[in-house]
Amino acid sequence: MRNYLLITALIFFASCSHSKNITGNSNDQQLEKLVEIMTGRYSSEAQSETDTSYFNISLVMVPIWTNRTDGKWLYVEQAVANNMAKPFRQRVYHLQHLKGNIFTSDIFTIKNALKYAGVADNAAMQDSLNFDKIELKDGCTVTLMKTENVYIGGTESNKCPSGLRGAKYASTKITLTPGKLISWDQGFDADGKQVWGATKGGYIFIKKYK
Repeated sequence: MRNYLLITALIFFASCSHSKNITGNSNDQQLEKLVEIMTGRYSSEAQSETDTSYFNISLVMVPIWTNRTDGKWLYVEQAVANNMAKPFRQRVYHLQHLKGNIFTSDIFTIKNALKYAGVADNAAMQDSLNFDKIELKDGCTVTLMKTENVYIGGTESNKCPSGLRGAKYASTKITLTPGKLISWDQGFDADGKQVWGATKGGYIFIKKYK
């Protein structure tokens, strides 16, 4: 409950300040540190072995468009471990340093996403992933607050639309530490009833390597 209240407060603050205080340029060391922690190849295999209600998921996050100076950009790919060639989620994250210990990640979908499956390991394919190939998921920005080496946050209330499996909106809660990411994605219908996503808690991703 304490973490939920913290997330709500920081997201409210961020939504009030987002357009005024962004300091996310290429020389921002705090932003560089966040990217360093996020970058890598993760797996939920250990969690899936102890609780079969969770799948063994591969998560890859790699920097792209490193010459841009408007914050940092990551390509993100998730796939079931036994079907890596067909990821079920591909996104581009735009990371910015809002103010102090608060960071934001705007979420973009990718047009014809499967065309870019495996782009993390293909430099030529990365060059073909242009800015005009992505679309902002309006209302789905993730806001993170840093306390020591822990980043906690998520999306704002019911502002992120979703049409998956009868959902009206989706929510994301994040806890990030060096070497571990806990991500809890859930979808809810118009009455606030959960219709997809984990019910016990977030997926626990352990970083295998960069």
